[in-house]
Amino acid sequence: MQAKNFLCLPVILVSIYITGCGNNTGSSDAADVVDSPKTTPVETLKANTDYKPAFEGQTRIAAVKTVTPYTVEKIGTDIGRPWAIVPLPGGRLLITDKTGYMQIRGADGALVKKITGFPEVDAEEQGGMLDVALDPAFAKNRIIYWVFSEKYGAGNLTAVAKGQLDETTATIQNPVVIFRATPALDSKKHFGSRLVFDIDGNLFVSAGERSILEGRVQAQSLSSGLGKIFKITKEGKPAPGNPFLQQKDAMPEIYSYGHRNPQSLDIHPVTGELWEAEFGPRGGDELNIIKPGKNYGWPVITYGLEYDGRKIGDSIQQKAGMEQPVYYWDPVHSPGGMVFYTGDAIPEWKNNLFLSGQSSTHIARLVIENNKVVGEESLLADKKERIRDVAYYNEMLYAVTDNGSLYRISKK
Repeated sequence: MQAKNFLCLPVILVSIYITGCGNNTGSSDAADVVDSPKTTPVETLKANTDYKPAFEGQTRIAAVKTVTPYTVEKIGTDIGRPWAIVPLPGGRLLITDKTGYMQIRGADGALVKKITGFPEVDAEEQGGMLDVALDPAFAKNRIIYWVFSEKYGAGNLTAVAKGQLDETTATIQNPVVIFRATPALDSKKHFGSRLVFDIDGNLFVSAGERSILEGRVQAQSLSSGLGKIFKITKEGKPAPGNPFLQQKDAMPEIYSYGHRNPQSLDIHPVTGELWEAEFGPRGGDELNIIKPGKNYGWPVITYGLEYDGRKIGDSIQQKAGMEQPVYYWDPVHSPGGMVFYTGDAIPEWKNNLFLSGQSSTHIARLVIENNKVVGEESLLADKKERIRDVAYYNEMLYAVTDNGSLYRISKK
């Protein structure tokens, strides 16, 4: 059951379209549960499997509702094929486009600059220009990092590059690839591709296992860069303290392994821990806390099925030495980007996690207490668009969709 929204009339602002509805007012309880937590999860469709969760609250947690009135504004339409959105200092937005360029848009959604000059991307199916992150010293050095699917040998792979953003010429200067998730395979899927900096200025990078069986099995191999989360320096070298630095035949950049297609990364603003979400197959999308050196199980354990309905491997969901997800979805959420809300404008959102959904066509708001999900809410579900990424800036959330829409969510 969803929180009730009042109807509202479209409002036209200068050079942008606005459509928004504020939620009804009421209690400010951060986990204002609707009815019984045993009977009112957000997800009501039948699960793909009869698998049992490893612990109570691991899936289909009680629905919550936002009680602070907020507004949803559509501030951009037909902006291309966006994949990632990152706020720039001052509130402008840097948005990647799968076809191989980036664009800068104002806080009002208006196009400021189209940025070109990037290395060629392999933009078929799930590939292309993917995530982007700002150097921690971006305000001074103008350096950005991005992930793209790169043609490499007879196949392609997930590559990380860096360069200097030159707004005067609307180009990227001195682009250079600093890391590749080898081996290259002939596949158009599961590039992973999320980036996030840690407090020490090292870069976490996610890479998928490329979907095909040849790559899937390599998610469990420490000599392969498929199905992994890496931790590298700004130069693309293994980060100091990485768990497999001294292990023979292991890629020293690996931070964790056993992942399927991780497209979501962010760091918890209070604990400093790395959180991750990844696509399961047919069911079994996962939310994880990533610990160094840990094995997250794919494809040995999973809460999902093959797309044709067959069970995967030995059809087990738990195994010693393999990590359990903090939370999982069945049916799928199809998680894209995610971000923690660190503002105070909407009090019940403080430190909540917002996770964009593609197949689910909504943003999942997850209330987290003591590293457990205790409430879930759907935002933007009425838009019926595949939501690709979500970002936070100055008490507001921004989201881009596969339809080429740009949304802003703010306190009413």
